[in-house]
Amino acid sequence: MSKFSGLGGRLYRGETSVNFIGRRRRWYALSGFFVLLSIGALAVQGLQLGIEFKGGSSFTVNTSNPSISLARDAVEEAGVTSDPIVQLVGTDKVRVQTQALDPALNNAVQDALAAKFSVSAADIDTQIIGPSWGKEITRKALYGLFGFLFVVMIYLTMALEPKMAFSAIVAVVHDVFITVGIYALVGFDVTPATIIGFLTILGYSLYDTVVVFDRVRDNTRAISAASTKTYSQAVNLAVNQTIVRSANTSIVAILPVAAILFVGAGLLGAGTLKDLSLALFIGLIVGTYSSIFIAPSVLAQLREKEPAMQALAKRVAARTSTPASGSSAVVSSVAVANGRGPRNQPKRKGRK
Repeated sequence: MSKFSGLGGRLYRGETSVNFIGRRRRWYALSGFFVLLSIGALAVQGLQLGIEFKGGSSFTVNTSNPSISLARDAVEEAGVTSDPIVQLVGTDKVRVQTQALDPALNNAVQDALAAKFSVSAADIDTQIIGPSWGKEITRKALYGLFGFLFVVMIYLTMALEPKMAFSAIVAVVHDVFITVGIYALVGFDVTPATIIGFLTILGYSLYDTVVVFDRVRDNTRAISAASTKTYSQAVNLAVNQTIVRSANTSIVAILPVAAILFVGAGLLGAGTLKDLSLALFIGLIVGTYSSIFIAPSVLAQLREKEPAMQALAKRVAARTSTPASGSSAVVSSVAVANGRGPRNQPKRKGRK
């Protein structure tokens, strides 16, 4: 820990530095790969929408012996042709979700499940969700997402600056797109809990990005007057100064979410937790990555196109340039700069 804290101190003071901004093409290429992977997953498989969004029937059976295979057999015997979604909920419940069914077929599925699990019909919780209600939920989810992005962009523009707000929104869209693509790749159902997870990771990603941008603003407050470093160098210093903090907070946030996903949903079979925990787990990792590698790189690239920043880069390059006419010229220029010239040594007598 002492070595890690010592490294953090050297990064903060600029004694040790990782060139994040100078290698932005690598980060863009890596992000591009995952974006293409997400596009492929969405095009081939698409999102598996839950019945809350597309409508359908849900049957939850309270039984001491939950079984996925028995539930599937019951649905097939009732005459449902589509493939149902069957999940274990805890240790005493099994949930069956089907497409929208007419009342007669709905009663047939309920009776078949009661017969298979040797329970009464009262032990089966039945819910019927129409497609119109599912469309309303979808519309509200999209309104919430776009409204969130709009309000955040206005706030960041007022609190920081417009190009920082734009860079942060680019990183957020990047996070959501990759998370949705991976969600489609693994085939999990998209439920209201998933939307809550998406909105949560948006807030976390922005929180981490704002911390980095606040340090950037401090480092670039009088950058044109100093002329000691370019804007990209100042941004890179800010990322190095905040990377230890970002890593610590991300690890602390990811560990409990990983416990919910792998232990709660995976080992204990809490199916209601996997929708939320998977979105959080992927989003936290991608959000941390984008706040360090993507958002600062986009900001630096935008600001370096400004005439003032281009002029600053030329002044910094001229200030740090050295003569290239040999080592003697370098030594001579250093001596003159220090106010000293070559010394005339007296001749020694008695030697020829």
